[in-house]
Amino acid sequence: MNSSYCSVRRGDAREAASIRNIHTITSVAILSAISFALAFFEFPVPLSPSFARMDLSDFPALVGAMTLGPWAGVTVELVKNLLGLLSTSTGGVGELANFLMGGSLAFTAGVVYYQWHGNGWLACGLGSAAMAVTAALTNYFILLPLFEGFMPLDALIASFAEFIPFIRTKLDVVLWNAVPFNLLKGLGISLVTMLAYPKLTPILRGRAR
Repeated sequence: MNSSYCSVRRGDAREAASIRNIHTITSVAILSAISFALAFFEFPVPLSPSFARMDLSDFPALVGAMTLGPWAGVTVELVKNLLGLLSTSTGGVGELANFLMGGSLAFTAGVVYYQWHGNGWLACGLGSAAMAVTAALTNYFILLPLFEGFMPLDALIASFAEFIPFIRTKLDVVLWNAVPFNLLKGLGISLVTMLAYPKLTPILRGRAR
């Protein structure tokens, strides 16, 4: 009797785990699709040239990281940018930079959220800081060199200096535009996430009634 009972319990546990895995994969797929769709709704960045645009496509990844785990958020970012390669105008460089920045936000927030017992505000704050640091590196070494292929460095710097007069070098562009912008972007997305994820968590974790 005991042996049969244990076998049934193990079978039930495996079935439950399988259902959870399927639900997680489905949730990540849905979040990825939403993230990809949001990437098309861009709007101008304050105090920046017209070619500098932003979107809210990192929101689903951050929700995924805080409800399903950090790697779920990173996966959403990965899928979004792989889909973006189908219509890329940067040869994949822009998608790589976007993945690194969005992935740093989602992964850091997800790790902090699960390590610090669901402290969402701390998770989002540190995730935004990680995004800003990653943005500094990706802009300096990836994005700005990419733009130099279309616009001379002096003209590129001058386009930012029109809005922030004390910008004089490529490093100034990073420190006074890319870092604060991505920090504010991360905090803005974090605010939306903190308002939305309590309602989304039961659905994404398969506990909706």
